[in-house]
Amino acid sequence: MEGPIIVTDENNTPQPPETDFDRRVPEASADPDVTFDLVGEAFAALTDGPDAVDETAPPQYGVGPFSVREVALGGIWVIAFIVSFFPIYNVGGSSVWTAGIDWVLTIGVPTVAVLLLLLRRLSPQGIRRVGSLGIDQFASVAFTVSMVVWLGILWASFVSLAGQRLFYATWVVWVEFILMLAGVLLTVFAPLFPTIGEDFRHRREVPAHRVARPARPIVARPRTPRPQAAPAATPPAGAPESDFTAADTAAPVGLASEDASPAGDTTQITPLDTVAAGVVEEPVAEVAETTSTPAASQAFWALAPVERDVVDENGTPIFTIGPTAWALVIEDRVDRFVVRHEDGRIGYLTDVSGVTRG
Repeated sequence: MEGPIIVTDENNTPQPPETDFDRRVPEASADPDVTFDLVGEAFAALTDGPDAVDETAPPQYGVGPFSVREVALGGIWVIAFIVSFFPIYNVGGSSVWTAGIDWVLTIGVPTVAVLLLLLRRLSPQGIRRVGSLGIDQFASVAFTVSMVVWLGILWASFVSLAGQRLFYATWVVWVEFILMLAGVLLTVFAPLFPTIGEDFRHRREVPAHRVARPARPIVARPRTPRPQAAPAATPPAGAPESDFTAADTAAPVGLASEDASPAGDTTQITPLDTVAAGVVEEPVAEVAETTSTPAASQAFWALAPVERDVVDENGTPIFTIGPTAWALVIEDRVDRFVVRHEDGRIGYLTDVSGVTRG
């Protein structure tokens, strides 16, 4: 008895199970301008990437994924947030949320700081800074500003008590001030305490944000000497003063003078070309001699025989020059060169021995 006939082709051939590799987007349909590497680099530039772990550091214990300091800050914020809904003034009964925009600095900014601290632990690749401030630096500023605002309300209440016999701040202001003061201790002064200070010990070193780095040194712009004006015309040596005066005050060409002598007069007239040539001959030579001397601050190219550091005013190396490329020297100070980098940085080359001038 013949068995069943099985017909196979490409459409009904059993296929292996689909894997994650097969689900990838084909290269032809992918956007060539947006790749995983470019997006990853852009995201890392925005967030600084996840925090690295120092393998040699002792373990830090906390409550779940949070440290003891972060848990304490979270508890302070919860109490302050709940209390902020109670009236802060004896007159009117309004809370900080209904008293204009006072809530922004009193409770709003600390709320953002605590949320960023929580997000840093829950999302390792989340926001790493606010502007040029790190998360901990922003929290220090937030709790400090909030504490000062609550202190200002208390101060105004004492002034009102002295003048009008009315202390209009309620117990809410006192509680909020004490809580924000505790937040300052847990942020600004946290590294001074033994237990909560563990948050700041054994952290990895990373380059500072470009706006948080030391200021660049300012170098005086080289001054180009101004050209000297030619001296006033003087009569040449040996020439009569009356001849020079007559040539200087002669009538314009084409105009006849009323007292002019006849053509047959024997008066000798000195040609103007001769007098002018003698007048300007000596000043022109002086100007040529002045401009022939080169300026002392003229820039030139220099080639170091080996790689040498170019430092700033404090002696910190900022870039290097070597035998592979010429460096632009904008000023020669005998014992050192003022060197300008291609990106505009300016520093000092203290070792000028063996440098080839271009």
